[in-house]
Amino acid sequence: MDQFSTVTLRQACTAELVGTFLLVLFGCGSVCAAVLTGAQVGLFQVAIVWGIGIALTIKLTGGISGAHLNPAVTLGFATWRKFPRHKILPYIIAQFLGAMLAAILLLVLFGDTLAAFETTHDIIRGHPGSEASAMILTEFFPNPGGTPLRDHPAPIVEWRAMLVEICGTAVLMLVILGVTNPSNRGATTSHAPWAIGLTITVLISLFSPLTMAGFNPARDLGPRIIAAIAGWGPEVFRANGSTGWFTVYVLSPVIGAQLGGLLHHRLAPGYERK
Repeated sequence: MDQFSTVTLRQACTAELVGTFLLVLFGCGSVCAAVLTGAQVGLFQVAIVWGIGIALTIKLTGGISGAHLNPAVTLGFATWRKFPRHKILPYIIAQFLGAMLAAILLLVLFGDTLAAFETTHDIIRGHPGSEASAMILTEFFPNPGGTPLRDHPAPIVEWRAMLVEICGTAVLMLVILGVTNPSNRGATTSHAPWAIGLTITVLISLFSPLTMAGFNPARDLGPRIIAAIAGWGPEVFRANGSTGWFTVYVLSPVIGAQLGGLLHHRLAPGYERK
């Protein structure tokens, strides 16, 4: 995930946009296929698509931008890896744009299937309970599983959902820093994308039933905005209370990435930090 010194900021941001676009296209696309068509059987099939998709996007963009593909990771690199501060905002903007463009494309591609799913399940987009279909783009806690949250037998309180996202992102950041640390004899550039992808697979398999395993503010908030524009409206921001969308899916990953960076710094104190 090292950057070539000749890459311009524009090229790096383009890589972040394309990479995050593909991440959301592959990952949320697998959720669309699972929820709307039943194409995937079991959580692991969705998780492995996410993991492989992330590994491929890192292989594609890692040498250009560093393949952050996640605002929490960008902020983590700024704190723990000397990532230039003047690049933070352009990277984050590119990541959000990529996620939003992928959400738009998924709505176009799955439009007819989505409409049939909502008709079959008596879902009125934008009304309470429509998170059952909005979940193809954005995230809720607990995982709706294609049904309204009010029908879920095991609700999750906001602070516990925050803890899930903090812990998951901390593990993700710890792995990213560990497998890209040149001082780590067990890490190689060719292995890093697959190690990170498999980490995502494991984390989704563990935590998706609880929070849908976001760990990425751009992956959640970008498509959430598109969902609001596409007819779900304010419901995507209030299904988990007035603050859940922000505290769980935006704030918690940022906190988790910093904690993961701190843990890596304690494990590898000799590695240079900003």
